[in-house]
Amino acid sequence: MTRKKVTIVGAGMTGGAMAQRLIERDICDVILQDDPQFAGTMHFGKALDESQAASWEGFSSHISATDGWEETKDSDVVILTAGAPRKPGMSREELLNSNAAIVKAKVEQAAQASPNAVLVIFSNPMDAMCHVAIQASGFPRERVIGQGGALDSARYRYFVSEAVGVSPKDVHGYVIGGHTDTTMVPVVSQTLVGGIPLKSLLTSAKIDEVVSRTMRGGAEIGELMKVGSAFYAPSAGTIAMVESILLDQNRLMPCSVLHQGEYGINDVCSGTVVQLGEGGIQKVFEMSLDPSEQERVTAAAVATQDLLDQLTI
Repeated sequence: MTRKKVTIVGAGMTGGAMAQRLIERDICDVILQDDPQFAGTMHFGKALDESQAASWEGFSSHISATDGWEETKDSDVVILTAGAPRKPGMSREELLNSNAAIVKAKVEQAAQASPNAVLVIFSNPMDAMCHVAIQASGFPRERVIGQGGALDSARYRYFVSEAVGVSPKDVHGYVIGGHTDTTMVPVVSQTLVGGIPLKSLLTSAKIDEVVSRTMRGGAEIGELMKVGSAFYAPSAGTIAMVESILLDQNRLMPCSVLHQGEYGINDVCSGTVVQLGEGGIQKVFEMSLDPSEQERVTAAAVATQDLLDQLTI
C-alpha cells in the first residue's frame, strides 16, 4: 500500500518542528520543500538529521527534502509555512504583501503538483493568506484550511488549566474569529472544565486575565525569545490537524475557513469549529455565542476584509 505523503513548504524552525512531529507519528512520508536562495541546504540537513533518528524513534516512514516540486507530486496534504516570521514587536498584519507574494507563488506550484491536496495555511497574516491560497489554487473551501485557531485554542486551554489547577486535557474551549492579537475570540461562554462552565470556576477578573494573555500569546513568546517566534505549540496544533485529515479522524478543531453564512459572514476566511477528515473539512459548525462574542467575531471578519483590500498582488 502506498503511504500518504505530506509536503511542508518552508523548513524554518516551525517547518522543521512540524516535520519532526509528523514523521515520528509514522503515518506518512514527509517532504521538506524550500528555496535554496533563502534556505541554502538547511532543509536537506534537517531531513537527513531526522532520518537518522528512525531507529530510536521507531518510524519507518521516509523524510526527504527538495528544492523543486516533482518530488512533492500527489501529496495528500501541503502545509504552507513559507514567508517571513514575526519579529518581536511586529504584528502579523505587517507581513501582508511580502508574504502574500510568496504564498501565491508557492501555492500555484503546489497545486499544480498536487491538484487533489488539502492545503493547510500557516503563513501570516493567516486569514488573509487563506484567501490568497484559495485564489492561487482554485481549490474549494473544504481543501484550504487556516491554522490559527488550533494554536490559539491550545494557548487558551493551557492558561485556563493553570488558572483552575487542572490538566489541559480536561479543558474544552475554543478560540475562533481572527488569528491576530486583536481579533481572536476566546469563546468563554462555551468553555468547560471537566464539563463545568468556566464562569462558575473563575472570577470575571481572572477570566479577563486568561483571555488577555491568550490574545498576546505569540507576542509574549516573541518578547521572551528575543529573536524569532514560537514553533513548538504552532507545530503541535498544525500536525494535530494534519493527522485528523490523513487518518480520517473527524476531529472537531478550530480552523480558518471561507465563511458562507456562518455567523452572518460571507466570503471572508475566519475561524470557527470544523470537522476535519479525509479530503479536508467535512462540516463547518457555528458556535452559540453571547452578544459580545458575536460582535467580536463580526469585527474580526471586517478586519480581515480590510487586509484583503490592502493586497497588491
